[in-house]
Amino acid sequence: MKLKSNSGAKKRFKIKKSGKIKRKKQGLRHLLTNSKSSKRKRNLRHGAYVDDSNVKNLRRLLPYG
Repeated sequence: MKLKSNSGAKKRFKIKKSGKIKRKKQGLRHLLTNSKSSKRKRNLRHGAYVDDSNVKNLRRLLPYG
């Protein structure tokens, strides 16, 4: 029987060739004018990798990732 990938996880994570899972950083949706510095906003643009403690759960959500 085929397994279904979790739709929310499909949209939020990408599995790279190395096997690492890439994610976006939080905090770049709103409240961007006065509360956050330019440097902080610039650094939020770059992606980050999922921590090893969460990889096992994400692999279960993305069986064919």
